[in-house]
Amino acid sequence: MRALLPIALAALLSAGGCAAKEEEKTTAEPPAPAFKELPEPSREGGLSLHEAIAGRRSTRTYGSRKLTGVEVGQLLWAGQGITSPRGFRTAPSAGALYPMFLYYADDVALWRYEPLRHGLVKVVDGDVRAEIATAGLEQAPLKRAPGIIIVVAKPAISAIKYRGRAERYCTIEAGHIGQNILLTAEVLGLGACPVGAFHDAELLDVLELGDDYLPLYLIPVGEAFEP
Repeated sequence: MRALLPIALAALLSAGGCAAKEEEKTTAEPPAPAFKELPEPSREGGLSLHEAIAGRRSTRTYGSRKLTGVEVGQLLWAGQGITSPRGFRTAPSAGALYPMFLYYADDVALWRYEPLRHGLVKVVDGDVRAEIATAGLEQAPLKRAPGIIIVVAKPAISAIKYRGRAERYCTIEAGHIGQNILLTAEVLGLGACPVGAFHDAELLDVLELGDDYLPLYLIPVGEAFEP
């Protein structure tokens, strides 16, 4: 009988270990969904345009609060949202070709904004903000922000019609998008800062895009914080 005791004890310990592992599995945070629908954007209310223009400043320090789905949706809609049954968007585009893409990085994943469904498509699971900050020369706003919006162009889409001027038109369009986002951040009471200094190839690697894409803007955004 005594000879069986070590065997029984080992079996109990093994069972306990399995139970602990099972509990660990069930309590672990689930992966981000492949597609996340955003709340319907507001089309009225808030500050007047004149107030938003007057109040806009580049904010480089942020609180730790994560942006809400309403805030993320409003910012991305301001940059590339659909505003017409014909598919026209919030920012003007040469020939209405829309060669621009918006990405959003938070503590959960890297997402691509899909204007037609007004939602986020997961590109990379997990937090890639540190990698974006590294590509962005370790600039403080990128390291501190709870969310980062990335504006990317695919010039070949514009080149179908505009050939050699395609890249120029993409950079102009990025300016329209960036200003829409910055003014919307002001309306929402958030801080944001346009960043144009980064290593293109490193950033494209993080976004899992090829060299036929052109990154043009990084916009860290979060609750404005005054130290």
